[in-house]
Amino acid sequence: MIVIKSDAEIKLMREAGRVVARVLDEVRQAVAPGVTTARLDKMAEDMCRKLGAVPAFKGYRGYPFSLCCSRNEQVVHGFPGQEPLEEGDILSMDFGCILDGFYGDSATTVAVGQVSAEAAELMRVTEASLMAGIEQARPGNRLGDVSAAVQEVVEAGGFAVVRQFVGHGIGRGLHEDPQVPNFGAPGRGVKLKPGMALAIEPMVNAGGWEVKILSDGWTAVTVDGKLSAHFEHTVAITDNGPEILSLP
Repeated sequence: MIVIKSDAEIKLMREAGRVVARVLDEVRQAVAPGVTTARLDKMAEDMCRKLGAVPAFKGYRGYPFSLCCSRNEQVVHGFPGQEPLEEGDILSMDFGCILDGFYGDSATTVAVGQVSAEAAELMRVTEASLMAGIEQARPGNRLGDVSAAVQEVVEAGGFAVVRQFVGHGIGRGLHEDPQVPNFGAPGRGVKLKPGMALAIEPMVNAGGWEVKILSDGWTAVTVDGKLSAHFEHTVAITDNGPEILSLP
């Protein structure tokens, strides 16, 4: 069931989104060669709690950390650890919080020092595909319009959209209806209405779209070992079009 949010509820989600944005901005600035993702995870949790929110992912379905850190060929749900980041890595960071009963959720992929031209282009195209999808999140459009817009940008850039993981509705629950695939046909699916809130999150691979899960039961990696990038925003559908809630 899709939950339509009131203006007051969207306002609360906006505040949760701002916390997420501030946390991600803080950890993004700390990313550098030699830094461990365990340090970034601690930074994220500490800042989130300082801002009066609770990390959304820690303990969620058993996930043991606050910040998902997915490095290079890791797609999503990577575990923070003690291995230092290296020059040329790319790092996807996904963070969520709970504030006043509502969730915020966002993700970004950042370069560690100087990266390859392919890595830079992968990140650019993935973020552009997110913005293309957000642009279609308007009343009267269909969910497939969002999905198709993401897929078109990704494939025009020569990359592949992950099929196994998708975006989702969000509100009082971290994962609500509807699912938001990053691939599909325009004009299909649920009609979008004001008050809907979606976490739109393209996961894009430099090679094939296939992924597999590592033995930790969480970390998804590309089957071919090629790079992957991930960008996400929480978006409210309003009478005036899409509003990105996960901004500082």
